[in-house]
Amino acid sequence: MSRRPSRREEPEEHENHERWLVTYADMVTLLMVLFIVMFAMSQVDERKFAELREGLAAGFGSQPSILTGASSIQDQPGTAPIAPIAPELQLANLAERDKVLVEQAVQESARLEQSRAQGDADAELERLERLRKKLLASLAEAGLKRDIRASYDDRGLVLSLVSRHVVFRADLATLSARGQTVVDKLGAVLRTVEDPLEIDGHTNQVPVKPKYFATDWDLSAARAVTVLRRLEEVGGIATSRLSLAAFGHSRPLVDPSAPGSQDINKRVDVVVLSRSSSTTTDTLPETDSLSAPRTPTDQAGASR
Repeated sequence: MSRRPSRREEPEEHENHERWLVTYADMVTLLMVLFIVMFAMSQVDERKFAELREGLAAGFGSQPSILTGASSIQDQPGTAPIAPIAPELQLANLAERDKVLVEQAVQESARLEQSRAQGDADAELERLERLRKKLLASLAEAGLKRDIRASYDDRGLVLSLVSRHVVFRADLATLSARGQTVVDKLGAVLRTVEDPLEIDGHTNQVPVKPKYFATDWDLSAARAVTVLRRLEEVGGIATSRLSLAAFGHSRPLVDPSAPGSQDINKRVDVVVLSRSSSTTTDTLPETDSLSAPRTPTDQAGASR
């Protein structure tokens, strides 16, 4: 009686006799890469190779940082691979008709820009002129129009508190009662606009030392502070709009040699700073003139 096998025998796996080809192909590929690298290295630029070596060394910690800077790896350091074409060369390559059109376009653009700037300046001057007339009208109602000299400079509208009616007494930085009224009238109008204000203090050119202050600079600064505080505390002008400068005797309003000039040059200027950088004195309208009267303060020994 024949014996039956206990389990089905698995067929024997067929052996692959061509596996060596895979290994051989990998080796050949590596050899090809090796020869390519060797060929490339035989043509290497020594400078570029040295810079590459330094860069790799820095990247692996041989130097503190790769950002320490190094020379350019370009053949001509400091130049772009393709230099931009200069405008004059571009224009030279254009046809004659196209050149004329380009030049006309440039001239028209410049003319429009100049016209726009002039328009801005004219509009700003008209606005400042309306403000000047409003200020003078307010002072005229109180009989104080001649206590202010309104003029323009490259900063804007300048309102000079002259001493025709003793705005500041000699050697003092305290406003007279009339001077306080003038400043209050100015503050009531200036409070309605938003322009920044610069308060400039001045003394006259009498060559004597101020009685209660160390120098002319101290006296002119004290006078400017007095007016600034009056505009803020009584006039209600916002602090952010106010600034101050002191010029001592260095900026007379009228010729110091003219009779009565010392009373006028002893003053405080309230400057309404223009909001337009295009405003220039070339286009400013004529403003009030102020002649210097003959007064006793022109005599020798006059005070500040």
